[in-house]
Amino acid sequence: MSENKNPTATIETTKGEMSIELWADVAPGTVENFTKLANDGFYDGTCFHRIMAGFMIQGGDPQTKDDSLENLWGTGDPGYKIKAEFNDRPHVRGVISMARSADPDSAGSQFFVCLDDADFLNGQYTAFGQLSAGDEALGDIGDTPVGPSGSGENSKPVERVEVTSIRVA
Repeated sequence: MSENKNPTATIETTKGEMSIELWADVAPGTVENFTKLANDGFYDGTCFHRIMAGFMIQGGDPQTKDDSLENLWGTGDPGYKIKAEFNDRPHVRGVISMARSADPDSAGSQFFVCLDDADFLNGQYTAFGQLSAGDEALGDIGDTPVGPSGSGENSKPVERVEVTSIRVA
């Protein structure tokens, strides 16, 4: 039996805990960036600002720590961008991937976790891990009631789902 060398991220939220095996083998730069941000406490106190039932939950924007910046939620980053690391891992339920704008190399800190299969994302977004525990928490977050966001998309949670901490071991 081969030893698992991939690190595990523990995401503590107000709706429970999720553990995610990070794929350092296919997305080493992304895993390194996520690990550094997580272990520096960058994600602590952020929230899942975009939830689309049957699709994904999105978080990682540092601006979500401040309710007065709500109109900017979804635009924040750590002050830099990282290079995309597209790979052949499919976007299925429980896969964590980097959120980005139209520019493939525009990801920074925002990530999303798939609630269902999303084949159309394959090869377009950097998948960098897979849920290994906490599917119930993922489902509970995905079931959070939403209303219209600033852009009119029906994805803004009506209650705050906070990320209390993310740590990578």
